[in-house]
This record gives sequence, structure tokens and C-alpha cells, in this order.
Amino acid sequence: MIKLDKVSKKFGTGAFGLVDINLSVDKKEFVFLVGPTGSGKTTIFRLLIREILPSEGTVIVNDWDLTKLPKHQIPHLRKKIGVVFQDLKLLFDRTVFENVLLPLEVTGVKMEKAKQIVEEVLTQVGIIEHKDKFPIQLSGGELQRTAIARALALSPEILLADEPTGNLDSATSWEIVKLLSDINEKGTTVIMATHNVDIVKNLSKRVVGLEKGKLVRDDKKKENPPSHKASDVAKAITDKSEGQRKKEDKV
Repeated sequence: MIKLDKVSKKFGTGAFGLVDINLSVDKKEFVFLVGPTGSGKTTIFRLLIREILPSEGTVIVNDWDLTKLPKHQIPHLRKKIGVVFQDLKLLFDRTVFENVLLPLEVTGVKMEKAKQIVEEVLTQVGIIEHKDKFPIQLSGGELQRTAIARALALSPEILLADEPTGNLDSATSWEIVKLLSDINEKGTTVIMATHNVDIVKNLSKRVVGLEKGKLVRDDKKKENPPSHKASDVAKAITDKSEGQRKKEDKV
């Protein structure tokens, strides 16, 4: 489904964002993309949505060679790829419902059908009760769920999540990872860029590591015991957090 073949990206400053990357991601895979700031994670995401082109090599998504993709085909590509941006890119003068509706409006989906889709994805991500709120009224986890819902609105085959747990507490982070795992189990390919070492260690997913634009690690997925599923780990951490809050309330 995704293939980077000998991909390098040199920016106008002369710095390399990526150096000779070879990477393949199969349909329905869940991949953690890890590495320090500036290692090339976001550059890979930008290549996959054809925001930038590689300086060398080829980038394949499905049957498209993105280095040769005509500009008028780029919107069709982006319908297949949902993106949860690191800064979310939500519109703060629109409600949750209106934010998720936006990509459907832009692509010309009929309003009746579009509203039905928004209701479905907001239910899927667990924030249907917040649909009439504005982003400023939401918690960090609810904001992330809104961004995920918007990314799912066009039923993408691939979901790219750039640091979706970056500013969240541990329990909320695991809730978001469980949501992404559930989306993956329904057939969507998920690539999640993250610095969260605990999540990467505790989940049995493929881990691709970058450092200074180079691929330095590619650990294939291994089957973990049931206790290491995202849902179980999330529940354990949530229960622990609730227990701690009850203790503090008593004090």
C-alpha cells in the first residue's frame, strides 16, 4: 500500500530531512514512527500527502507514484489519506459538528448524507454529546477525538496521526491509542508518529525508528499476550487514575 524507495529529501537550506529511506507499509498495518524532533517523521507524512516531493527516489501510495502524480489528482489522493495534525488545525469559530463536516462540504458530499456521516464518526470516536460545542469548550482528549473524527470523515484507507498524545495525560493518551487501534482493527492502515515511549513499549506494533533523517530501526510486529492490548492497558491506567482521584478526594 505504501512504499518509499531510496527516498531522500533535501530542503532549500541544504539540510536533509530524509536520507536514502526504504520503507514499505502493508494494508491494515499499525506502525509507530518514532524518533527525536527533526528526525524526519513529519517529512514522511508530508511526502505521503504530496505536500512536498522527494529530492530522490519514489513514493508509492496504492497504485499512485506520487513523484509523477498530476496536480489535479492530488485531491483524489488526499481523500484516501486522513491526517491528524500535531497542531490539530481545528477551526475555533466552528462547532465540533461543523469542523468534522468541513471536508465533506469541500468535496461536494450532499448535505443530508454529510450530516449522517458526521453523526456516525462522532459516535465512533465517542464525542457525539459534544457536537454543538466549540473547540475552546473541550478537553485535550476531546480535541484529539474531534481531529480524528474529521480525519475519518471521508472514510480514508490510511490514517496518519502526528503526535496525537503529545499534550495529554497518561490515561487520556491510552484512550486515544485505543481509539486508533480500534480504527486499525476495522481495516484502516494507521501510522502514528510519537515520542511516547510507554505506549510503544507496551503495545505489540511495528516500530519504525528515524534519526537525523535515516532509518535506524524497523521492528516487525510480534503477538503480545492479551494483557498488552490497547483496550486492556487503557482500562488499567484509567482505573488507576480514578483510584488516585478518589484517594485525593478523601484527603
